Amino acid sequence: MIVTCVYVHVKPETVESFIKASNENHLGSVSEAGNLRFDFVQQADDPCRFMFYEAYESEDAVSAHKMTPHYKKWRDTVADMMAEPRKGVRYNILQPDDPSKW
Repeated sequence: MIVTCVYVHVKPETVESFIKASNENHLGSVSEAGNLRFDFVQQADDPCRFMFYEAYESEDAVSAHKMTPHYKKWRDTVADMMAEPRKGVRYNILQPDDPSKW
């Protein structure tokens, strides 16, 4: 499993538009064959900060995600909404340690 947390800081005037575009990307992403989880959350104490928790079965599934029309539309739509470049951080799964529980 490949897990990435993507941290995004958007300009205050773009929060609602970012949420709309990201909700559309979320709906497309969770329907992908290799997607295990795609959470979209807003920071409780700063409504301009968001995080995506993305879990995919494999590197191939991650690569396929980046080629989907919904991801490309999201990427292009939100590019000018960001207050700073988004940051993706990869994580190694420690628990559950049994892949059948993923």
